[in-house]
Amino acid sequence: MKIVVLDGHTVNPGDNPWDELAAFGTLAVFDRSAPDQVVARAGEAEIVLANKTLLPAETLAQLPRLRLIVELATGFDNIDVAFAGRHGIPVANVPVYGAASVAQHTFALILELCNRVGEHDRAVKTGAWIKAPDFSFTTAPLVELAGRRLGIVGFGEIGRRVAAIAHAFGMEVLAYNPRPKEALSGVPVTWTSLEELFAAADIVSLHCPLTAENRGFVARPLLKTMKRDAFLINTARGALVNERDLAAALGEGQLAGAAVDVVDGEPMLPANPLLAVPSCIITPHIAWASLAARRRLLAGAVGNVAAFLAGAPSNVVNRQYLSGSRAL
Repeated sequence: MKIVVLDGHTVNPGDNPWDELAAFGTLAVFDRSAPDQVVARAGEAEIVLANKTLLPAETLAQLPRLRLIVELATGFDNIDVAFAGRHGIPVANVPVYGAASVAQHTFALILELCNRVGEHDRAVKTGAWIKAPDFSFTTAPLVELAGRRLGIVGFGEIGRRVAAIAHAFGMEVLAYNPRPKEALSGVPVTWTSLEELFAAADIVSLHCPLTAENRGFVARPLLKTMKRDAFLINTARGALVNERDLAAALGEGQLAGAAVDVVDGEPMLPANPLLAVPSCIITPHIAWASLAARRRLLAGAVGNVAAFLAGAPSNVVNRQYLSGSRAL
């Protein structure tokens, strides 16, 4: 059994061993794989694991022995799951593993926008407090969360956890999901349309998967409806946002600020318009990356391989396309 990990560095930079995966067969782990390296590295593999490496139809067509793809993430927009399914190859993701970490990072971004901890720290260390005439000073208005409205777009496991934290802060929670889902027990949620949510929320936070239908949906028409003192948070997928429109809206004061952990094109391109916007906080796609979350991710991937080998594939995201898995 040949197993290939195409881009393992972010999952295991040295603190999250592959031992349990290696127990299934011959394992080859590559820290990163460029598109033109995938076929050479995975051409003989029966099981391939990938995080962000692209696996389009033209690549999958050149992997004749492939029996299973395991997505080392929850989102799987890097894989042509329809093509894989039509060729009998199940694609299994790892749901939920990062929900706690992503929800925590979401609020780290919200709190940074509201309290400007990093900005005040830099001000103090460059001498502003030493020179101040008063015992206290602020570099920007501080925002109290209690009583504010948080609008959550996408109400899966992460969205529900974010709602629970918001409730603990005393916030009112608005939510939009194509199919309404139950909130966590004791967390009141008001369901709204997407348009109502953007217009009414003080903070909008994105927690939806990227699809062909919602790519770039956060664009000028929705941004124009937001309150001028509102914030936008994105810890989901960068391509959900039209970044030129967001940069323009922030520059024009259409909304007060934004904080994103994801951008359209990663690693970030030097021409990304958000780089030049002081009111946009950017972190390098780290919301998922705590050691605890990465350990759960790897354990989930190992579980997916074990389930497949036992004849009962788990967490399969392309069942609707499967025409019968290739036999091992």
